[in-house]
Amino acid sequence: MPQRTKAMADFSLYDLEKRIGERAQASAEVSYTRQLLDRGVEHCARKLGEEAIETVIAAGKEDRERLIAEAADLIYHLLVLLKARGIALAEVEKALAGRTGQTGLQEKMSRS
Repeated sequence: MPQRTKAMADFSLYDLEKRIGERAQASAEVSYTRQLLDRGVEHCARKLGEEAIETVIAAGKEDRERLIAEAADLIYHLLVLLKARGIALAEVEKALAGRTGQTGLQEKMSRS
């Protein structure tokens, strides 16, 4: 497993969420994030789906570096979609934390 560098240790998904919030305030001429948000929730959702497919393909090809890059894109696009819907990362974490008292199978069965 690669060693975490100081820069990696100082970066979190909350930092990315904050950066997305900052870029959302910029003009679409200079911000890809703003461009995505301007196109609406459905467009952001489609982009997330595209990134998910690219992540699956990279995983299936067992291309480690490509999978890492695609996973980063996937996480970015997920956070953009959450921003588009006004959902904070902390809300997703809270939902995950609420599931820790049961197994994944129990949680899935409780949804039916």
